[in-house]
Amino acid sequence: MTNLLMKFSSDSIITMDDIVREGDPILRTVTKPVSIPPAPEDLAEMDAMLLFLKNSQDEETARKYKLRAGVGLSANQIGLDKRMFAAYFLDDSGNPVELGLFNPKIISHSESMTYLPESEGCLSVDRAVQGFVPRYEKIQLKAWDREGKELKLRFRGFAAIVMQHEMDHLNGIMFYDHINKENPYKLPANVRISSLY
Repeated sequence: MTNLLMKFSSDSIITMDDIVREGDPILRTVTKPVSIPPAPEDLAEMDAMLLFLKNSQDEETARKYKLRAGVGLSANQIGLDKRMFAAYFLDDSGNPVELGLFNPKIISHSESMTYLPESEGCLSVDRAVQGFVPRYEKIQLKAWDREGKELKLRFRGFAAIVMQHEMDHLNGIMFYDHINKENPYKLPANVRISSLY
């Protein structure tokens, strides 16, 4: 069980042992906002979260530390009741996108929706979950960066899915909560929705 008082330094190597698994109440907690500008310990924890994502996507490092690859990590997934998450993924052009967002909030979204055909995965879930997870195709986020500057960011497609997945974590929601309970492959009616791929 992760110690909720644990602190991570900027160069902490987060491993799968540090990742809180489903069933832990912190994953069902609506996280608390952090101070703006973020405190030094919040910045250090964000650095450690970003380092984990980079390590998890590096084949050699991931093998060495037995990491599962991830593109996003929220603070409560490492036992911290803080409203912040890290994301690291490639954009449509293959360029790396690195984000450490504090107190993020979705301020607008498209009516059209999308989903990953292979469902979604989660570092806190050690089992395969079948079913479609409907997400907004485009979103706009308001958040603060590490310097305490307010940001307004737009995302579409895969990036929008990643952001919504992490936002859900900060609100105590798991991705499979969005899957239709009666029929996991049923999509919402009366909305334009198409597979991302």
